[in-house]
Amino acid sequence: MKQFAVIGLGNSGYYLATTLYQKGHEVLAIDINSERIQTIKNRVSQAVVADATDASVLESLGIKDVDSAIVCIGSVMEASVLTALSLKDIGVKFVAAKAISEPHSRILYKVGASEVFFPEKDQAFALAERLQTPNILQYLPFLEGYSIIELTPLKHFIGKSLKEIDLINKHGVQVIAIKELVPDRLNMIRTGQFIIKDSDILILLGPNTSLEKLQKINP
Repeated sequence: MKQFAVIGLGNSGYYLATTLYQKGHEVLAIDINSERIQTIKNRVSQAVVADATDASVLESLGIKDVDSAIVCIGSVMEASVLTALSLKDIGVKFVAAKAISEPHSRILYKVGASEVFFPEKDQAFALAERLQTPNILQYLPFLEGYSIIELTPLKHFIGKSLKEIDLINKHGVQVIAIKELVPDRLNMIRTGQFIIKDSDILILLGPNTSLEKLQKINP
């Protein structure tokens, strides 16, 4: 079990805090709005009304010892930045923060945020990928210029081995795992002799340009 502090209980913060708690972790939820705290108090370990921009308030709550603190104050940039700075000032090792723009992101990194995320942007990208390419089941941004996607096999892949389709040499794309539905399992140890079935889901890692070209290949 890990300890998390989630600060800012808008949509992103609420779902993040309650999901982490459902997964068995200890979650401290913080918001300056008492109504939001009332809404979430029975769905997390502890819920507190507090001004998270004040480092002394955060320190009094024992946040210094959490595994991760996540700042989900996206709409008020000043509060977001001050909260991230306060968390670093009191010694929180890992601070993730929600950003609403690239300048906001850069400021968060400069004050010490370990990771910055864009929930709306990432969701929009994932939806756009699924809409334009129906055989993409999931899309996950990786490093800049790279992604991990779940892809249903193209028709000419079915019945062939991984060695035969040779995605790494032909397209610069690596098969990192295969979800088999029959039988139901995740195959992390793949060999070149693995035969692709129409019920399989390929999990691929590669440059965005290579993944896009692969998706456009006619079956």
